[in-house]
Amino acid sequence: MNILIAGASGFVGGHLIDALLSTGSFGKNGHKLRCLARSEKAKKLFEEKGIEVVPGDITEPETLEGALDGIEFVIHLVGIIQEKGSATFQRVHVEGTKNLVAEAKKAGVKHFFYQSALGADKSSWSGYLRTKAEAEEIVKASGIPYTIFRPSLIIGPWDGFTKKLSDIIKMSPVIPIPGDGKSKFQPVYINDWLKCMMKVIASPESFRGTFEIGGPQQLTYNEIVRTLADAMKVKKAIVHMPMGLMKFGVLLAEKTIPLLPVTSDQLRLLEAGNICDVNSVEKSFGFKPLKYADALKGFIK
Repeated sequence: MNILIAGASGFVGGHLIDALLSTGSFGKNGHKLRCLARSEKAKKLFEEKGIEVVPGDITEPETLEGALDGIEFVIHLVGIIQEKGSATFQRVHVEGTKNLVAEAKKAGVKHFFYQSALGADKSSWSGYLRTKAEAEEIVKASGIPYTIFRPSLIIGPWDGFTKKLSDIIKMSPVIPIPGDGKSKFQPVYINDWLKCMMKVIASPESFRGTFEIGGPQQLTYNEIVRTLADAMKVKKAIVHMPMGLMKFGVLLAEKTIPLLPVTSDQLRLLEAGNICDVNSVEKSFGFKPLKYADALKGFIK
C-alpha cells in the first residue's frame, strides 16, 4: 500500500514514520511512503530515512497538485493547538483539510485517515474543537472511505504537554495548577495510539468510521500532575491558582503578546476536561492501553 503522510514532522507523525519503517515494508525496499514537507529541514530529515518527499502545504492548494498521485492511503495529521498569524484554526483545520481531500479525490485515494480530537463538536465554544469537527464533516462528505481518530491527550517521548509540564515541575518552587485541578482527562500513550493506527493501515476496511482513543483511566488534572512529579522523583507542594484571575490575565496578555505559553481557549479546555469510555480502545482494537504511570516509565527518567 502506498501511503502519504501530511503532518509527518510533528510528534505523532515522527513516531508513526519510525513505526512504519521498522516493519521493513515501507521505504526504499517496500511500499511507497511519501511525506509532505514545508521546510528544507523536514525534507532533509525524511530523505535521510529513505522516504520520498514532496514539497507541499495543505493551506496552499496549488502546492498539492500531483502530490498524491499513485497514493492509496492518506494519513492527515496536520493540526495546531494555538493560532499564530495566518495559521488559524479555520485555515489549518478546515481549509487545509478541504484542500487535501480535494486532491485525494482527484488522485483516486482509496482510504483517508484524519486525526481529530476527543470532544470535537461543531457547536463547541472552543475554536480548536469546533474546527476539528468541521474538518471531520469534510472528510465524511468526501465519498472516500475514511477512518477518524478522536484521541485524548497523547503522551510519549517529545510530546509538548509533558515537556511543558515537566519543565514547570522542575523549575518552579511550587507546582502551580490553574483552578481546582478536578477536571478529568484520559492520557493515552503514543505506543498505544500507534498500535491502533497500524491496525487501521493493515486493514482499513475493518476500521471505517470514527473512533475515540483514550487511556484506561479517567484522571483529574491534579492526579496527572502528581503522577508526573512522582515519576520525576520531585516532591513539591501543589498550589491552585484562581482560574478566573488566570483567564483575565491571559485575556489581557493576548492583546499584546503574540504567542503566549497558554491561551484563553486552552485554559477553558483545561477547565472543562475531556474523557471517553475507558474501554474504548479495547472494544475497538482488541487490547488494553497502558495506565498513565506505566506509560511514563517508558520515557520519563
